[in-house]
Amino acid sequence: MKLARYGALGQEKPAVLTKNGDLIDVSAFTSDFDSDFFEQDGMHNLKQWLSEHEQSCPKVSPDQRLAAPLSQVSKIICVGLNYSKHASESGMTLPKEPVLFFKASSAICGPNDQITIPKNATKLDWEVELGVVIGKKATYVSKADAFSHIAGYVLHNDYSERAFQLEREGQWVKGKSHDTFAPLGPYLVGRDEIADPHKLDLWLKVNGERVQDSNTSDLVFKIDELVSYISSFMTLLPGDIISTGTPSGVGLGFDPPRYLKAGDLVELGIEGLGEARQEIINYPE
Repeated sequence: MKLARYGALGQEKPAVLTKNGDLIDVSAFTSDFDSDFFEQDGMHNLKQWLSEHEQSCPKVSPDQRLAAPLSQVSKIICVGLNYSKHASESGMTLPKEPVLFFKASSAICGPNDQITIPKNATKLDWEVELGVVIGKKATYVSKADAFSHIAGYVLHNDYSERAFQLEREGQWVKGKSHDTFAPLGPYLVGRDEIADPHKLDLWLKVNGERVQDSNTSDLVFKIDELVSYISSFMTLLPGDIISTGTPSGVGLGFDPPRYLKAGDLVELGIEGLGEARQEIINYPE
């Protein structure tokens, strides 16, 4: 099942992408794809409901804005340096255990929304990543049981302001959490639709040039390892997102580095999870 949300900012409604490619409104079943939806086994129940009611669901116009495919996310846990070539291009040693940092949930936006350059920013960078959406509460989960706690997967562009992240005092979160720095979607794809999340092509283009081109088979720490590891330090709640890291090809890794500016167009995708496109704009005065 592919979940989506659509509509103007603050007025989003839940939808599902059907097998024939139609986006249909499912607000007759649920008001939103939020933590309560996942905690109450909403994906399974929605699938059962659609088996009887799909034909009566209104179709969504393709002109509608797509929002992030889930709401009320309590936290985004990001994994740093989780592709070996990216660690190398960043000039950092490959970690012996996962490097974790947070990204503010207020940074979440739609997959095709404009991305705003923060005030005083000079080094805006891109990072295509596979996001893992937690489906049920996870505390001290074993690797063997990890996948049963996953609802599905989502495309994520982990935008970063490198000067804020690396040249200012404190933790990376300052360079990761500006408004619009976490575009998600277009879809949340159910776990059962992805045969092997460790064999997915992922890519990113800047102004038509493919700068990231890799496969999730290159992940240093695999998804089951990450769920188990992170849940030993904090409880993962339904709707939480683990962003699993980015491959090589980020702007920081070029010689000289290349950073985004107003007017640039970023396009990205992950096999089976859809594609997104984001225009870069200056922060509105």
